[in-house]
Amino acid sequence: MNKKDLSESDIKAKFITPAILKSGWDEQTQLGREIFFTDGRIYVKGKLTARGKRKFADYILFYKPNVPIAIIEAKDNKHSVKSGIQQALGYANTLDIPCVFSSNGDGFYFHDKTATDGEIEKELTLDEFPSPEILWQKYKKYKGIETEEVEEIAKQDYFQDGSGRSPRYYQQIAVNRTIEAVAKGQDRIILVMATGTGKTYTAFQIIYRLWKSGAKKRILFLADRTALIDQTARGDFRHFKDALTIIKKKQIDTAYNIYLALYQGLSDSQGADAYKQFSPDFFDLIIIDECHRGSAKEDSKWREILAYFDKATHIGLTATPKETTEVSNIDYFGEPIYTYSLKQGIDDGFLAPYKVVKVTLDIDAEGWRPTQGFVDKSGNPVEDRIYNRTDFDKNIVVEERRKLVAKKITEFLKGYDRFAKSIVFCIDIEHAEGMRSALANANADLFAQNNKYVMQITGDNEEGKRELDSFINPSEPYPVIATTSKLMTTGVDAQTCKLIVLDSNIGSMTEFKQIIGRGTRINEEYGKTYFTIMDFRNVTNLFADPDFDGDPVMIKQVGEDDDLSGAEDETTEEVITDILDGEEVEFPDIEGGGEIEEDTRREKIRVDGVQVKIVNERVQYLGNDGKIITESLKDYTKNSVTKQYQSLEKFLNSWNNAEKKEAIIKELEEQGIFFDALKDEVGKEFDPFDLICHVAFEAKPLTRKERANNVKKRNYFTKYGDKAQAVLNSLLDKYTEDGLLTIESTEVLKLDPLNKLGTPIELIKAFGSKQVYMQALKELESQLYNTTA
Repeated sequence: MNKKDLSESDIKAKFITPAILKSGWDEQTQLGREIFFTDGRIYVKGKLTARGKRKFADYILFYKPNVPIAIIEAKDNKHSVKSGIQQALGYANTLDIPCVFSSNGDGFYFHDKTATDGEIEKELTLDEFPSPEILWQKYKKYKGIETEEVEEIAKQDYFQDGSGRSPRYYQQIAVNRTIEAVAKGQDRIILVMATGTGKTYTAFQIIYRLWKSGAKKRILFLADRTALIDQTARGDFRHFKDALTIIKKKQIDTAYNIYLALYQGLSDSQGADAYKQFSPDFFDLIIIDECHRGSAKEDSKWREILAYFDKATHIGLTATPKETTEVSNIDYFGEPIYTYSLKQGIDDGFLAPYKVVKVTLDIDAEGWRPTQGFVDKSGNPVEDRIYNRTDFDKNIVVEERRKLVAKKITEFLKGYDRFAKSIVFCIDIEHAEGMRSALANANADLFAQNNKYVMQITGDNEEGKRELDSFINPSEPYPVIATTSKLMTTGVDAQTCKLIVLDSNIGSMTEFKQIIGRGTRINEEYGKTYFTIMDFRNVTNLFADPDFDGDPVMIKQVGEDDDLSGAEDETTEEVITDILDGEEVEFPDIEGGGEIEEDTRREKIRVDGVQVKIVNERVQYLGNDGKIITESLKDYTKNSVTKQYQSLEKFLNSWNNAEKKEAIIKELEEQGIFFDALKDEVGKEFDPFDLICHVAFEAKPLTRKERANNVKKRNYFTKYGDKAQAVLNSLLDKYTEDGLLTIESTEVLKLDPLNKLGTPIELIKAFGSKQVYMQALKELESQLYNTTA
């Protein structure tokens, strides 16, 4: 047997795995093989989505389930023993693992993050692979676990219910780091995890392990929403069974171990503070969900409760830690013990990417000033001043503006999916109420079928709040569109929300991230793999803020004449490459809530008879460098093309000499040319050749139909037999319909109308051979782009 002829799988089976097991590792509980730890980023192209590559480790070694302490990258024997070490180190950094190995079956190359003697890396023979106890000692050193008491808590088992569910890698890190910090006596801890990444499940595992280990005996989980408490109790926390209670109506029973409570249920402004029925040392652990809310403020009711139980360990959970000159989570909790960002979640494929459609209204951009003597709907004169974006729906209601916003939302859904769950974020309760009416009128057909098609879900609206569970339940079709202001900004687990509409003046990065988080959950069973943000208030300029950590896949700005019904079909035709290996992503062929709100009911001026239009016809896309292209599309295209082709003659030479025209199109796309956007601006009936000639070199473009007719007039293919002529004629028809790239692929022979002429093999045989068919196709292309009429 020549070792160099063995595959990587054989090397693992015959050499690496036996060496690991020989050193004392348990195959069932400690040895993980080919473990995928990400889902693969979701890439979006029009309505199509595709998963990128998943990260996986050849081996992860666990001291106990969910406590990884070593990683091994395997290679075949043609590689050196150390050739996988850099890849393994990258994975180890992500997974928070201290002991890193590479192997080609001859031995192991060991990188030890705990080494202090200067020998960080060394080679080991197959017989020298370390035992579990040796690597556990290194793990303890890496984590600063110095006493037996700390070790016993750190070794406490995770909860397992037999379903096979286990934490994702980042949840493991969050849980393990928190358990170890608590065991070492740290009493103020904050975890930052993007919305949709499972903070509640993470909290459950933290509580379970600390409770079972005896490190913490009475635990309070504190939230600010009834919906959050109910979701938590029905979800993972149900496994606590009789040890769990929910504090309701300020009724206190000290017989339980784990308590769920609203902070409003423990205190009130009249001083009837129910939490004082507990002794100050009753709780030894408090988890504060969405801790960016009240607990960040020194003078808040949250802080009063935390100060009362100040001897307990306090763990804050948030997607968006609040840091301002007045308010700070870090001042209270310290630096985050672990952060898992929105960007990382999207890159790993655990969170949904998103598109942005920006709609600018003229009165928002330019302001509106009433004409002399203009009166409101009550007949009162309107104060003469310029009203702008921050006034609309807060101080003054322009009926036409609301109607236009509702019309554009409806137009988008008609082109996408009229039953896509959508949340419309409004300025306040009155605005949410008004938008419900405007959307009901804009969707009168579906509203007549079911009056829950559009619902106002706000803090004051009991009917709407009762439908919140139905809105977030993927299997419930209604409500479809929810109008809200603050109620749904945090903690609402809307797995199938596909459209988020921003019609509120959001100035806070914290609130912006929370709102974006309503759409980031993925539910592939119900077709939710990405979502769209429709921005009427230019709120998405916050994407440019350095504090934002997850970029959109596309930004489109629309003008007055732009029809949004096709916005979801738009794609740049850009070649999309996987962030892991740089390979092109293959797409399928066929498309398949914030603070408690008060209804202050400010008196607003209500006007109608104002003409409102949409301005800004520029389309914006993210370029290859990640920056938004802001110059006009034609200028941008001309500048990009002429960098490579200084004249029309040079472009024509390259085009005519190309074996496949697709290669030139792809090359131009890689330089950032957006052919779909050009078609929208110049004309959908032109193919890439004419778009480039016209936009870059000011040549008169010909439509695909004109080019095909010119070829037919020349009647050049009479030299072929009847069947072959029929194929060429059908290819011309297909070119007219779908363009050049379709006919360049032999797959076209399977499509209508060519499939009606026979099977692909039969059609190629009509030319005598595949070589002759390909030559005929090349000749056809030459005729199509012949510059003589």
